[in-house]
Parts: sequence; structure tokens; C-alpha cells
Amino acid sequence: QVQLVESGGGLVQPGGSLTLSCTWSGSIFRFRPMGWYRQAPGKQRELVAHIVSGGATDYRDSVKGRFSISRDNAKNTVYLQMNNLKPDDTALYSCNTLPPGQGSSWGQGTQVTVSS
Repeated sequence: QVQLVESGGGLVQPGGSLTLSCTWSGSIFRFRPMGWYRQAPGKQRELVAHIVSGGATDYRDSVKGRFSISRDNAKNTVYLQMNNLKPDDTALYSCNTLPPGQGSSWGQGTQVTVSS
């Protein structure tokens, strides 16, 4: 199992922006769809966005137009650009394959808190 490492979270005011990064060792996921997931306190983990190896993307409705997922296979990294953040976006954000666990282990995630 390859460990995934997320970074870039933090405290931001409503309307602010953050860019999350997820990286791993080796090129094992180069041709796998990768996703960003989030889990808010007391709620189930949900898929926020995903990207396939060719670059096509999809998003859950609540983040469409605000979030953008991208990947750099040469750097073994997936990014999540988050704009116009809302308090409802507050959660622990993690990345993984789609579906999760395809040779990957959940990392510790990165906390995003949107609050004034």
C-alpha cells in the first residue's frame, strides 16, 4: 500500500481560497483515477472531485464552479484549487484512488476550516 500525503489546508475566511496538494512515492497511480474526498464532523466521507489519467474531471454539485482538480503525473501529485470557500466546505480533506484503496492507504488528510 502506498501512503498518500496531503497538505495545504488551513483556516480561511468565507470567500477565500486554498490549494491542496496530495503526493505519493512512485508512479503507481499514473494511470489511475484520483479523487479528493472530505469528511466533516459527524458526517460520512464524500467524494468532492476526481480526475482520470487523461485529465477529464468531475465534481460534486456543491463545489462545481468553485473547485478545480488537476494532476501532475511527473510529480506524482494531485491538486485541488478551492475558491470562494464556504463554511459548509469545512472538513478534513484527503485524497485517494477512485475507488479508494487501489494500492493506496489513507493519509492523515489536511484540515480546511472556513470561518470568519
